[in-house]
Order: sequence, then C-alpha cells, then structure tokens
Amino acid sequence: MQWLGLTAAGMSLALAVQAQALIDPAAALTEAPPAAGPQQPASSAAGSSSASSSANSAASAPARAAPAPSWLRLLKLQGRLTAADLGLLINSKDPYSVAVGEYYARRRGIPEAQILRVQLPVRASLSLPEFEALQATVRQRMGPQVQGLALAWTQPYAVECNSITSALALGFQPEICKQSCAPSRPSPYFNYSGRKPFSDLGLRPSMLLAARSVESAQALIERGIAADHSLPSFVPAQAYFVSTPDAARSVRSVLFPPASSIRALGLEARRESSEALPARLPRALLMVTGLARVEGLDRIDWLPGALADHLTSFGGLLERNSPQEQMSALDWLESGATASYGTVSEPCNHLQKFPHPQILLLSYAQGLSALEAYWHSVAWPGQGVFVGEPLAAPFAPPF
Repeated sequence: MQWLGLTAAGMSLALAVQAQALIDPAAALTEAPPAAGPQQPASSAAGSSSASSSANSAASAPARAAPAPSWLRLLKLQGRLTAADLGLLINSKDPYSVAVGEYYARRRGIPEAQILRVQLPVRASLSLPEFEALQATVRQRMGPQVQGLALAWTQPYAVECNSITSALALGFQPEICKQSCAPSRPSPYFNYSGRKPFSDLGLRPSMLLAARSVESAQALIERGIAADHSLPSFVPAQAYFVSTPDAARSVRSVLFPPASSIRALGLEARRESSEALPARLPRALLMVTGLARVEGLDRIDWLPGALADHLTSFGGLLERNSPQEQMSALDWLESGATASYGTVSEPCNHLQKFPHPQILLLSYAQGLSALEAYWHSVAWPGQGVFVGEPLAAPFAPPF
C-alpha cells in the first residue's frame, strides 16, 4: 500500500466560511474556524521552495507544541431529506434488491413515481458503458423533485475504479483510474448548506442499502426508522474518536475534537485508544478510527442511527474478505451501525477522501439524515461508497 502526505491541491478540509450563519452547538464550541487550505499532519512534507529555504532556521528554532484539538464552528445547514425527496432504484435481476427495495419503499413510504426498476449485472463493478446506460435512465426517469437516491443492492458498488454512489452523483471520473492516489474531483456538496442538492447543484447524493442478507437489510432499515427524532435524550449519546498505533491510517486523529460534553445536544465526545478500549462502549452514535481491521465490534452498544467507519484502502469492497484481509464497511452495519463509508480503490491517505470526523458528527447533530451528513463530510468522494439507511435522522425535530 502506498500512502501519501496531504497535498496542497484540491479543496480545503476546513469549511469555506463566508458571510453565512454558523452553528455553535454549545458554549464550548467557540474556536474560530480553521484557516483555509489543507491541514497537514506534522509528518507530511510540504514540498515547496519556501519550505526548503526555511529549513535551516526551522531546525534551530525551539519546537512548538502541537495545537490542542478544538471543535469546528460549522456552517448552519438546511435539511433534511425525507421520503418525499428520495428516489429508490431496484435491480430486477437481483432477488436481494427486489426484496429489500420493496420492503424499504413500504416502510419509508417512498412514492411509487420515485421508484425506478432497472436491470443490472449482479457483480462488484459495472463497466463504463453499463454505468452510462444506468445514468441515462436515472436522468430520464427521475423527476426534478428527487433530490437523493437510495440504491437497493449490495453489488454493484463500483464503476471501474469509482464508487457507484459517487459516479451517479458527480459523474464518472476516468482520471482516478490512471492514478488512484492523486487528488480527485472536489464535491460541491461538501460546502453546500441547502437542502435541495439536485435543484441547486444538479447532483443527487446516493447511498447503497447494502447488507449481507435480506434479513440484515431489513434490520438495518428498522434501525434507521427507530433513529428518527430519538435524540437528544436524558442519557447522552457517545461519539468515539479512536486513535490507533497504525500511523498511516490514523491521520484523521488531527481532526478529532477534544474530549468534551455538548450538553445542548446530549452528546459526549470521547477520545480513546484502540489498545485500551473499555470492556463496553455504551450508547455509541459515532465511531471513527483507522485500522485495516477493527476487532471487538461486539463490545459496542450501538444506538439506532449510529455512524461508523475506518480509514483503510479497501473498506468499500463489499465482500466478506477483501484484499489484505481488510475489513469491509458492511462489518460495521452487521454489528449494528446504521451507515458507513469505505473506498473501492487505493486512495492513499488523503484526508479529503475520507469522512471528516467533526463535520460528520456536527452535520448529523443539526438534524440532517445519514445520507446528507456523510456526503457533507467527504471533500473528494470519487472512490468512496456510502452505505446504510439514507433517511435515518436521530436529531431531526419531531414536527
């Protein structure tokens, strides 16, 4: 596996805060937004001439302590997408897709006019011509009211080296297949604050209703439904930010917030180490970490609507055994999480290609759906597949 430091190209991991309202969910969240430009871990080489010219003086200067972790102040986001905004794709050639799609349509009340039945091969990846035919059908037959998509299948999850969820939303990116470790196309949804992405941006964020069996998918759907309007509650929900000794995959630790309570949201942020996890992890709403495989998933007590992902190369290969024995994003769902994310081709460890931990949590806490929160958190999603129950919204107001 090849890993890279952060690049100066592409979109900043910090939100481009302009003259827009900010969400400040608790008095503790008073830090200014991060400066524009990619955030680099200390071990990353800048590679610029100015950096080279200052090397000698920097070497003689006293070492500065790493900045203390802080919370972002996030743009106020509008939302949320509901069944009235969602299109549902069912693959008529896949018995799993038919059973899960019909169950989802019934349980979530997806309008019949927004259900599209297609015929796709049941395999991991579509060829480009196969995808282009699918994309044309979606464009022709999904009405303008459809703002997002649920794909009721587990395979196909890729289009050559792109993820299918990204390709449907942003278009196929052939340049990724030439150099998968290079920066990929920025997502306009990352800095978007509205609630009508197709109307405003011409894209529909998409998520796979993926699982390893029809029964698991039905349980996933029920968790999503149970999540709606369930938070905050009297007992705080827990967000676990787990560092690991795997340095290459733990680059997101620079984005972890401080251990703290956000009383207004009924949330507690907990910074943990994978080498010293408690025997039980109660009331888990979020877990982000970086390991090829995450052990001990049975110790996590997931709340309905929980989000979880791990930063590794092939978490988006939705088979039981992926290359180099890397864990699949489906393992999170099988253990009781409600949505996840993983990459389908070697991304290297660009932070922009993985969910930003704070943006993911704070977007969700504003009442958005799992589909919206995950899409808001990934700046370069071309290689990443979003999986889970799209409409889960634990912080959505009941009325």
